[in-house]
Amino acid sequence: MLKIKRIGLIAHDACKQHMIQWVEFNAQRLAKHKLICTGTTGRMVQELYDKKYPQLKVVVKRLKSGPLGGDQQMGSLIASGELDILIFFTDPMTTQPHDVDVKALIRLSTIANIVVGCTRSSADFIISSELFDGDYNAIENNYESYVKREV
Repeated sequence: MLKIKRIGLIAHDACKQHMIQWVEFNAQRLAKHKLICTGTTGRMVQELYDKKYPQLKVVVKRLKSGPLGGDQQMGSLIASGELDILIFFTDPMTTQPHDVDVKALIRLSTIANIVVGCTRSSADFIISSELFDGDYNAIENNYESYVKREV
């Protein structure tokens, strides 16, 4: 039985075409889920679906551009339990002006124990997993010891 996942898609500028190629290759499977993207990535994903797959009627939720707050918006979704998977194609060869936000997203994803793919190959493994469409409840990490620490 299909369990709709909330999937965040982010791609740095040098990786946007790789993201679009990955989305196109997996268009049918991704269309069954809720796609949430930062600014330009979201525009490009929506244009892909509108142009090549209009019959799927996919509506991509677009956040702000990453450097303009979109990374924080995605982080908020992770922190509030509103994201199941994050596919984030990062550019390791270019310094990002919002590098702190990028690291925060990975940190939040780890704390929330959500699935994260930062390369095409990891994204391929994630989407081809039998758990991708199925009912999967990640075990929450227990950070109570941090919350209860006395200052």
